[in-house]
Amino acid sequence: MSSIYQINKGINKPIEFNGLHGQYIAYLAAGLVLLLISFAALYILGASLVLVLPLILGLGAGLFFAVTGLSKRFGVHGLSKFMAKRGLPGYVKFSSRRVFTGLKQGGRFNQGSGRKGAGYDRD
Repeated sequence: MSSIYQINKGINKPIEFNGLHGQYIAYLAAGLVLLLISFAALYILGASLVLVLPLILGLGAGLFFAVTGLSKRFGVHGLSKFMAKRGLPGYVKFSSRRVFTGLKQGGRFNQGSGRKGAGYDRD
C-alpha cells in the first residue's frame, strides 16, 4: 500500500505578489503607511482636501512605480548586493611593505606547518 503525497514546489522560493519580490513588498507597505499617516496629519492640521488628496495620490503612484521599478531592475537580492558592492573600496593602498613582508616571516597567516604555500593552517 503506497501513499501518494503532493509535492510543494514552492519551498524556498521568495514571496512574490503582483510582480513584487520579497523585500519590495515591505518597502511598498511601509511607504503606504507613511502616506496614510501624512494624509491624516495634513487633514487634522486643516489643509484643504482639494490639495491633500491629489498630493497623496501622486506620491502613492510615484511610490508604486519606484518600488516596482526597483523590483524589476534588481530582482530578489539584487538591491542588497548593489548596496553592499558600493561599500567595497575601489583599491587598497598601503604606505609600506610591512604588511607583505610579515607574511614571509611567519606572520599571522603562515604560522604552523611551515609548508611552502600553506596559506591558512587547518590545525
